[in-house]
Order: sequence, then C-alpha cells, then structure tokens
Amino acid sequence: MTDLVRLDAGELAPDFTLTDQHGKPFTLSSTRGSKTIVYFYGEAGTPACTSQACDFRDNMAVFEQAGYRVVGISRDEPEANAGFAADENLPQVILSDPTREVHGMYGTFGEKQLYGRTVTGVIRATFVLDEEGRILMPLYNIKATGHVAMLLKKLRLDR
Repeated sequence: MTDLVRLDAGELAPDFTLTDQHGKPFTLSSTRGSKTIVYFYGEAGTPACTSQACDFRDNMAVFEQAGYRVVGISRDEPEANAGFAADENLPQVILSDPTREVHGMYGTFGEKQLYGRTVTGVIRATFVLDEEGRILMPLYNIKATGHVAMLLKKLRLDR
C-alpha cells in the first residue's frame, strides 16, 4: 500500500477553496467560528453516496441545532454535484475536487481494500472540526450506510 497522508486529532485542518454546487467558491477557513463536519464521498448519484448524503440531509436540523455546518466533497465536476444536490434536495455544501488536490491534502484518495482486492479510489472519510478549524475527529475508511447515525452517537447528538 502507498503511504497516504493521515491527519490526526488536534491538527489544524488544511485550508482550501473549491467550487460549490452553486458554482461559487467556498473556502474552508470561512467556517471558522462554527463547528464543521467535512465528509469525502466517492461519486455523486451512486447508491451508497446518495444514501450517505441523504442521511446528512435528513439529520441537518440536529447538526445545525448543535452548531455544526456540513460540507461534502467529491471528485465530481461542479455540474454533476449541482445535479446531485438538486435531485436529492441537499441543503449541505457540496464541493467539487476534480483534480483531487484536496483529497491528497486529507489522505482520501489512494490504495484501499475493496471486496478483498487492492484498488485505487476515494477513501471515504469524515473530519469533525472545532470552531478554530482543528480536527477533533478524523474518521477514515468509514461505511456510507449507518455513518451519520454513528457520527451522531460519537458527537452525543443521538438523544
């Protein structure tokens, strides 16, 4: 396996600017002052990624009430993410990283195990950031199904 960047709790999350689903630039440091959840997903419109995005959508009120902003990132082009966000009525920010530069900064693209084989692709991950942009929880190799429920539990928001 190739050595990948792995971000740790306590580190300042790498800053970036990417295009959102509305064609506007979004800079991570603009979320300072708010707790933020940044999740990386494989591809807009695929069953697992749709399920995960819709789980975030369906729990957005809980996250927002606890002071969290939610940001999803994929390798898709902005147009694909715009269609995905519109089709699924996603309120969260959906960002496009077609060059995988941000994926590289976060260690979310590379070799991984899939059904017993080594493949190269998106490593599904979620990062919980504090108000200063520090990583509270780096969660690598998460499963799409049940991820939001697990996150709500870890953040003690499942009550």
